[in-house]
Amino acid sequence: MKEREALLSEARRTFHAALLGSVLNVDANGVPTNADKASHASVSIAKGIIERIGQHSGSERMAGQRSGHQFEGICTEYVRRTFIALEHLRPGKWTVSKGVGGGRMGIARFEQYSHLEALAALALKSPELAAALGSDYLIKPDVVIYREPEPDETFNAGSAIVSDKEARYTGLRLKNNSMPILHASISCKWTLRSDRAQNARSEGLNLVRNRKGRLPHIVVITGEPTPNRIASIALGTGDIDQVYHFALYELLDTVKELGMNDAEDSINTMIQGKRLRDISDLPLDLIV
Repeated sequence: MKEREALLSEARRTFHAALLGSVLNVDANGVPTNADKASHASVSIAKGIIERIGQHSGSERMAGQRSGHQFEGICTEYVRRTFIALEHLRPGKWTVSKGVGGGRMGIARFEQYSHLEALAALALKSPELAAALGSDYLIKPDVVIYREPEPDETFNAGSAIVSDKEARYTGLRLKNNSMPILHASISCKWTLRSDRAQNARSEGLNLVRNRKGRLPHIVVITGEPTPNRIASIALGTGDIDQVYHFALYELLDTVKELGMNDAEDSINTMIQGKRLRDISDLPLDLIV
């Protein structure tokens, strides 16, 4: 009898297939769509990754914004499928969503950031205040995971846990709070140029600075093939938890085969320094 494939293995393979059917291809000039055509190393590494994960259909490069949206959607489906499958490890009413919705101040729909709505309203009334505040608080993650607050019946399902006498301020209790609680903010960067790396860092720092209460997971998923560009966002601490590569195993195998010793050392430094992991690690890390 054939052994059943592990969910994360199958989900990773499906994730790669979805990318190969849309944003990840090789154009008419032989340049992978996630590579920098001006960089021989970038093209070579990207080709090696594609050869290892499956067959591409061949396509012209999408416009940057369109490929970014496609990547976000595919990442959303991957996270939704794998995270929800692990609900036995972290029970609750969870939602995985592409973007935050809610218009200009979408992130204010979450309990830790609800105060930003009042801040935005004041800024609209006062140009001077708007100029002083800037737009750092306007945070719009690509993918979010959030949890709904629980009614007392859930807490007390097995035995009496809460009553009207205590736990009167915690946001997890529906009696105290009706807003969802942001569990994770995921930034999806199909490729990494210097501006995209800094945008992800800035967004992470603003999530840290502007929250009231528990900090959500702050992570980045990227399809960037070049190790030094991955390092531009992965190295350092404080603004993001971790960077997840869409095909880390294949990336490592490729640079080894190409004899890129410095690139291999750089990748291993990021892995050993707990700054870079594979996409298959993400669902388990999000459960913690």
